[in-house]
Amino acid sequence: MPRSVNAVASRARRKRVIKLAKGYWGRRKNAWTIAKNAVERALQYAYRDRKAKKREFRRLWIQRINAAAKMNGLSYSQFMGKLAASGIELNRKVLADLAMNNPEAFKEILKKVA
Repeated sequence: MPRSVNAVASRARRKRVIKLAKGYWGRRKNAWTIAKNAVERALQYAYRDRKAKKREFRRLWIQRINAAAKMNGLSYSQFMGKLAASGIELNRKVLADLAMNNPEAFKEILKKVA
């Protein structure tokens, strides 16, 4: 009896990986083993960087809030402490957006917490 190998599933798996490797340079896009390794590595980087993206944006928001707060005579930590004490519940993303795009509104928030 011939060996059963489920070629349909194998071909589908290879096709899926080759499809993910579309746009890669050289044999990384069409040679099965090389494409498999490249896609595997790319997916690892994508997973890692989805986590890093959140950290990087938080750092950016903090820098923007700090710069705007310092222009008005407060440090970031003082501003955030007073903000929490005053009961204003705005997150860093919104505060950074206000600091960049609507400085007047940010100054009003600073007046309320100071």
